[in-house]
Amino acid sequence: INQKGQDVVCIYVAIGQKQSTVAQVVKKLEEYGAMDYTIVVNAGAGDAAALQYLAPYAGVTMGEYFRDNSRHALIIYDDLSKHAVAYREMSLILRRPPGREAYPGDVFYLHSRLLERA
Repeated sequence: INQKGQDVVCIYVAIGQKQSTVAQVVKKLEEYGAMDYTIVVNAGAGDAAALQYLAPYAGVTMGEYFRDNSRHALIIYDDLSKHAVAYREMSLILRRPPGREAYPGDVFYLHSRLLERA
C-alpha cells in the first residue's frame, strides 16, 4: 500500500496461512488499488509441505526476475516460521537427522540464504 506510485513490484508470499487470512489481505490490497503492482504467492495451511517449502523460493525468483529487468521489487514472507515447520516435516519424512526441537540443523542456513537473495 505504501509503495503506490513508486514503480515497485510487491510480492506477498503467504506460507501456511489460512485461506481466509490471505483473502482478507487480498481484499485490503484491492481496496487500496495495490493489486495493480502486487503478486500474491499462496501456499496455504491445507497445502502439502512441499508446496509450502517451495513458495518463498518461487516468490524470490519472481523478485530476481524484476531486479534483472531493472525494476524494483519488495518481497514479504508471511511467515518463515511456517516454512521451517514445512521443512521439518519434509526432513523427518526423508529420515534426515533432526537437530534442535526436531528442526533440521540447516534450517537457519536455508533462511539466511533465502533472505540474502531477497
